[in-house]
Parts: sequence; structure tokens; C-alpha cells
Amino acid sequence: MTYFEFDNDVRKHGHLYLVGVDEAGRGPLAGPVFAAAVILPPFFNDERIKDSKQLTATELLELSDLIKEKALDYQIVHVDAPVIDQVNIYQATILAMQKAVTGLSHEFHFVLTDAMPLSNLEVGYEAIIQGDATSLSVAAASILAKVARDAYMNKLAKLYPQYDFENNKGYPTRKHLQALDTYGPIKDVHRYSYKPVQDALNKQIKLF
Repeated sequence: MTYFEFDNDVRKHGHLYLVGVDEAGRGPLAGPVFAAAVILPPFFNDERIKDSKQLTATELLELSDLIKEKALDYQIVHVDAPVIDQVNIYQATILAMQKAVTGLSHEFHFVLTDAMPLSNLEVGYEAIIQGDATSLSVAAASILAKVARDAYMNKLAKLYPQYDFENNKGYPTRKHLQALDTYGPIKDVHRYSYKPVQDALNKQIKLF
């Protein structure tokens, strides 16, 4: 079954306008978690749209522009590191997804997420395991979230070049961990609740 066929099967149950929701950035040590929600036209299909992890940087940018152009509506939001530390990454991801969905202005009848439960919605939803590799709408959301987060991390890279954010996007690469060890974590950028960041912070405290 193709991504488009999966969505069409859902529409056959009376859900004409579907919302696809996905996140980017649960695993990194630094930066926000992003979520995107998108409503594609019911008969729109483009077989290039698939799980963002399967796409090159060039393909991601091209498809992100295409999705924004064709979508009936979309929202991209993020939740910053201090909130992640306060509520944990799981709850922060749900918060970002819910904000993205509730920010939509176009009507919708059903929500598809990538394995994450959502509550307080006015319509039904389905949390699909590997949803970004199953549903066209979720795959489109995964692309929007990924491209938006990468752009955000590229901006941070210009402010903090020693952490190599333009390449690692906040993930725990060797160069990123070495920078953490040398310079310590960045307030409001690094996730202090993550163990490698805690370890780096504790080392800095001992030095002073």
C-alpha cells in the first residue's frame, strides 16, 4: 500500500480532511523539539514525499517548499530546551504536536500522528507506528518539521560555531561531545536533563 492509498483508506470513513502530525528533534542534546501539522488536499499525491529520514538535504528543501505551496493549511511550532527539561521530552513532544494541530485554521476531520498519543482534540486520531513511513500526510509533516528544525540549528551554529551544530543538529557526535567537555553547555540551548549535558555541567562546576 502506498502512502497516498493509506490516507485514502482513512478518508473512506468520512474523514475528508486529514491532519498529518510529526516531530523532529527528540534525541538531540541541544535545541528545541519541532512539530508540524499539515492538511493536504484530498486528491493530492506526490510519490517523492516519504519519511524525511530517507531524503537528501536537497530533496528535503524542495519537498518542504512543495508541501507549503500545495497544503490547505500547515503549522510548524517548537518547544525549547528549558521546557523539555521541565516536563521531559515525551511530554514536550506531545505539547508541540498539540500546539501545531490547534494552530490550524482550516477545518479537519481526523488526525494521524507518528506513534504519539494526542488528547483534547475535537476529532478522532490514530497514532501510527512508523507513521512517517506509512501515511502521506504524516510524511509531509515529518519533512516540514525536519527542515524547520535544521534551519533553526543552522542559525544556532552561527552563534556558537564551536559546537558544530550545522553538522550535528544538536545530536551527540564526537565533536559535539568534545565541545561540551571543553566549553560546557549553553544555557537555554542544551537540554540539562540529558545525561551527557549533566556530566559536562558537573565538570564545569568542579573546575570553578
